[in-house]
Amino acid sequence: MEIKLKYGIANLLFGMKTNDVEQCLGKPDKKTTDDDKNSIYIYTNLKLKLTFYIDEELRFGYFATTNPSVTIFNVSVISKPISLVMKELENHKITKWETSEDENYVYYFNESNWITLQTEFDEVVRVEIGAVFNEKEDEFDWKYL
Repeated sequence: MEIKLKYGIANLLFGMKTNDVEQCLGKPDKKTTDDDKNSIYIYTNLKLKLTFYIDEELRFGYFATTNPSVTIFNVSVISKPISLVMKELENHKITKWETSEDENYVYYFNESNWITLQTEFDEVVRVEIGAVFNEKEDEFDWKYL
């Protein structure tokens, strides 16, 4: 599954509604909500969790994955050393990262692409991507309307 920064993952585009996603992936294995009442779809076999924002008419705006087949710029990232992933992203002009730590995990966050790489033992174990804001920075830059 190819991650397309600022756009989504595979054939899913940020801004899709739940029925659009279900047409692409089928019914989720589990539906739940988060503390903000956003709708969460979990696709177990894809190791993919999708978030639909309640305040945005349930548009797809965020995902997290641990799927070992996920790629960014056609390069695998899960289970790869963070140094190699960073080098590849640097080749695509993604160089500014904020880091934070939590027990065994180190998180690398790039705001302009709203991507977080979660690492454990210096390997990427999880990727999270969110829809970005438009130039006004007060509304989402939906890719699917």
